[in-house]
Amino acid sequence: MKLVHWISTGALAALAAATAYAQQAQPRPQVGPQPSPRTSPQVRPTPRMTIPVNALLPATSALFDNYVAQNKMPGIVGAFGVGEGPTLFPSAGKISDDPNAPAAGPDSLWRVYSMSKPITAMSAMMLIEDGKLNLDDPVSKYIPAFKDMKVATSPDTSLATRPAVRPITIRNLLTHTAGLGYTIVTKGPLLKEYERLGILPLSVSAAMEEKMRPVRPKSLEEFANRVATLPLIAEPGTKWSYSIGLDVMGRVIEVASGMSFERFVQTRLFDPLKMKSSFWQVPQSEVGRLATNYAFVGDTRTPLDPAANSVFLQKPSFPYGGAGLVMSARDYDRFLHMIQDGGILDGVRVMKPETIALATSNLLPAGVAYGGVSGGTGGTKGSNMGFGAGGSVVLETTPNGPGKGTYAWGGAAGTIAWVDPLKRSRGNVMVNYFPADRIPLREQVVAALLQDAARLRR
Repeated sequence: MKLVHWISTGALAALAAATAYAQQAQPRPQVGPQPSPRTSPQVRPTPRMTIPVNALLPATSALFDNYVAQNKMPGIVGAFGVGEGPTLFPSAGKISDDPNAPAAGPDSLWRVYSMSKPITAMSAMMLIEDGKLNLDDPVSKYIPAFKDMKVATSPDTSLATRPAVRPITIRNLLTHTAGLGYTIVTKGPLLKEYERLGILPLSVSAAMEEKMRPVRPKSLEEFANRVATLPLIAEPGTKWSYSIGLDVMGRVIEVASGMSFERFVQTRLFDPLKMKSSFWQVPQSEVGRLATNYAFVGDTRTPLDPAANSVFLQKPSFPYGGAGLVMSARDYDRFLHMIQDGGILDGVRVMKPETIALATSNLLPAGVAYGGVSGGTGGTKGSNMGFGAGGSVVLETTPNGPGKGTYAWGGAAGTIAWVDPLKRSRGNVMVNYFPADRIPLREQVVAALLQDAARLRR
C-alpha cells in the first residue's frame, strides 16, 4: 500500500485559502491557538477576533474528531502551514484515556521516535556547512574504530565475514547506506549480537528500560565503538537498509563539533528556533503535557508508557539521535518552517539555503535506490522518491503532487511530518500508539485536506 506523505496541490490550496481567509477581514481574525503577530512599535495592534480551526479546515477537523469518537485513539493534533501565514492546529481528544487528562493541543508532548532522525541529520548538515564535515569523509576520520569494517557474507544466518572494500562515509550514515543493522529489521545471529552488545538506542517503557539499560553502552562514544565491532549487512554504499546510522551520527557530531551531541542540537538548532518543547529527557515539571503511549492488540488499547512514570522522564543512557526526542507539534512545525524557508525562521538564520537544498536532495550513492520501509516503522515509501539527509525526498515535481525536494519521515508511534520547500508548505501530525500503521493517517489526512480545498474553491 502506497503511503502518501505530502499535501497535494489541492490541499496546499486549502491551506493557502484558509490562511488568506484568516487574514483578509477587518478586524483581522487570528487562528485560535496562535499568539498575536508581532507589530512594529509605530503601529497599534487592531482588535482581533478568533476563527475556530474547524471552520477553516472542517473536513480535517471532522476526521480528527471521528478518530476520537470511534475510540481509535485518545487524542490527536496536526500542524499545517503555508508560507508565512499562521500555522493551523486542528486537534481532538485528550493526551491520554485518564478522565482528567488535558486536551491534546499544539504544546502537548509526544514521542516522535524516528522523527528525531531529521533533527540529527540537519545538525550534521550544519557541520558540513561549517566545513567540519564532508559528505564523503570516511567515518573513521572521526571514529577510528570504524577503520577496518567487516561485512557478513550471509547476514540473516551467519556471523561469517569478509573485509569491507569501501569505507563507511558521512553520506552513508545520513542515507542508511552504511550497511549497519537495526534491531527492528536485523535477523538471526547478527540480531542476537546487537542485543548482546546493547545496541538498542531507543526507549519504550520503564519496565523494558530496566532490562535494556544494564547492557546498553553508557555514552555515545562507547555506543559507536561497540557498533564498529559488528559485521555489516552489506558493503557500504551499495544498499539502502533502515539502520542505526543516525545514532552513530550523534557521536560524529560530538567529535566534529567539540561539544556533546545534545548541547550541539540545543545551541545550534533548538535555542535559535525557540523550540522550547523538545526534550531528550522530559522535565518533571512538564509531565502534565506528556501524552501516554499506547499499544494495540487487535482493538484493545493498553497503556504502554503512561506519562506519570514514563521512561522519557529518565535520563537516557545517551541521546538517541535516531529515536530519542519528545516534542510538541508547535516545535516540530518550527523545525519544518525553517526548512521550508531555506534555513531561516523569524529573522534568525541557522543554515544557508544551499545547505537546505543539499539536505533535501537525493543523497543516495550512485546506483542505490530507496525502496521504502514498512508502515510500522513510521517511515515512508512510494514512487518518485529518493533519500536525503535523514528523510525521504521527492525526486521530481508532478502536476498534482508535491514539489521536488519534498522531505518527509515519520515515527514508530504514529507521528508523521513533511515539508515542501518548493511550494513552501509543511505539516505534521502527532499521535502516540503502536503499531504506527494501525491507521493510514497519511492517506486520510491528505484526503480530508483535499475536501477542504474543494469547499474553499466553491
